Amino acid sequence: MRSPPRRRNPIPTHGSIETRRMAKLYFHYSAMNAGKTTALLQGAHNYRERGMRTLILVPQLDDRHGVGVVASRIGLKAEGRIFDGGDDVLAIVRDDIATHGALHCVFVDEAQFLTKAQVWQLGEIVDALAIPVLAYGLRTDFRGELFEGSQYLLAWADDLVEIKTICHSGKKATMVVRMDAQGRAATHGPQVEIGGNDRYVSVSRAEFKKVMAGEDATASAPGELPSIGPAA
Repeated sequence: MRSPPRRRNPIPTHGSIETRRMAKLYFHYSAMNAGKTTALLQGAHNYRERGMRTLILVPQLDDRHGVGVVASRIGLKAEGRIFDGGDDVLAIVRDDIATHGALHCVFVDEAQFLTKAQVWQLGEIVDALAIPVLAYGLRTDFRGELFEGSQYLLAWADDLVEIKTICHSGKKATMVVRMDAQGRAATHGPQVEIGGNDRYVSVSRAEFKKVMAGEDATASAPGELPSIGPAA
């Protein structure tokens, strides 16, 4: 006698026990040029390929590729919903659901630019709406200081995922150096300054300490794997 065919588990609906168990706030962090946006776009594609709807949130101040456009260095692109520092991202998600129907995952690009309140709201998207949130961003700025968004994502996220990249020394790169027009490391300036990838270099902590201490003063052309010294 044949056994009845096994039924596939259905996709959990929002509010179900299964979805509430699965929904988490994830923070994928790294230094510059580690492939964060590529990973985000691949993740969003995987959801859509399975017939599941996603929402990508992108900060308004990051308009390097056009307002509301999320683009990776390898050419992948997608449209995102822009937000600024005064927006309630929980309200944005609720409005999106009211307009377009069920939402299966929220992605956040450049999540270091979130405010403390917005990171709390991401937690509410997970806890109250049972929707997973995947945030991608830098951990620290060019001075080695945490961004506000990164600080509270590190504190409040359910899962922390490091996306690794390599320093020119061969060690794991964990820090970011901002270069000026002469290819010298900047040690002062505003924390948020949007620019091309050639203005930032990812280095190991050991190399970052050397740069900040002025031990290595050889300038390099932007885009090279540099040995960089601090700006005068």
